[in-house]
Amino acid sequence: MKLSLVLLAAWPLLAAEPASPPRTNLVRIKDIARIEGIRDNQLVGYGLVVGLNGSGDKRQTVFSTQTLANLLQRMGVQVNPVMIQVRNTAAVMVTADLPAFAQPGTRIDVTVAAVGDSTALQGGLLVLTPLKASNGATFAVAQGQVVTGGFVARGGAGNSMTTNHPTAGRIPAGAIVEQAAPSVMPTTDVHYQLKNADFMTATRLARTINKHFDMPLAECVSAGLVNVRIDDKYRARRVEFIAEVEDLQVETDQRARIVINERTGSIVFGRDVKIRPVAVLHGNLSVEIQTTYDVSQPAPFSRGETKVVPEVGVGVKEEKARQLSLKQGATVDDLVKSLMNIGSTPRDVIAILQSLRAAGALEADLEVI
Repeated sequence: MKLSLVLLAAWPLLAAEPASPPRTNLVRIKDIARIEGIRDNQLVGYGLVVGLNGSGDKRQTVFSTQTLANLLQRMGVQVNPVMIQVRNTAAVMVTADLPAFAQPGTRIDVTVAAVGDSTALQGGLLVLTPLKASNGATFAVAQGQVVTGGFVARGGAGNSMTTNHPTAGRIPAGAIVEQAAPSVMPTTDVHYQLKNADFMTATRLARTINKHFDMPLAECVSAGLVNVRIDDKYRARRVEFIAEVEDLQVETDQRARIVINERTGSIVFGRDVKIRPVAVLHGNLSVEIQTTYDVSQPAPFSRGETKVVPEVGVGVKEEKARQLSLKQGATVDDLVKSLMNIGSTPRDVIAILQSLRAAGALEADLEVI
């Protein structure tokens, strides 16, 4: 009888337990991890931009005239590089990213930047330029009209105005892939590399995959690598298997971090960064020194001289300290809102956060950039 009474008394307590909060930070696996061996490849090339309106390289840039002479020679025109003085041509470096599985005929964007003393690439045309990888193989060729985000306007008497950066530009879809990108599809195992290594996120990723396929396919190798075995029934459908895995949603986890940019006064932090119970006392002390110049005028018919005498004034202003008390469970978001309500500036917030970190009351990593 006593046992049944105990069970009846305990039953309401068990039923009244709150349900676990819903997961709100679920993201797809394809957004937090990449497959090992499937990546972009960087390409680079050297070429000429022609058609400039007098804003090309000057005579001091020797390699641009040599390049132009070599280009004309391949077209059957013999020109002495010493005799060339063309200000409508500029030597440029061309860069591009070759995406994974890019096939011949695919168009990619390229970036063009001047390497000589050209003042603007506005209105220029990039001549056919091969783009090579680090192994020296040519994977694409680029050509087209350069689009710059700035310009240079010149007026009379040497006046000019420059907007943004006119010596670099882009050519949308300006390169054509000539050789397939060196990407290899996984055959037996897929190695997922986490973009932000974290033991908890890697564990949850492996658990999610194993639960979805109802078999132990995923295994955590480290905080940044998860190995997924392709089951035998998916060997002929590897693309569908990888697509199904990457569409799964995982709850991510990361270290609490606050990023501060003291040059601009910017502060970036998460809403749930905790602060231990602490009292903050903050005040401002400003010292202002001003120098004024007075003229000392001698009396009439005297032998004195008129002089300029500096007068230095020093003013000190100290504001009353403002106090905040943070209780258990307070976050950085609560602190910042409280500081803003009493008129604190971003500089004050940065100083207080650094002091909290030094006092051991801030439960987060503080990174200053």
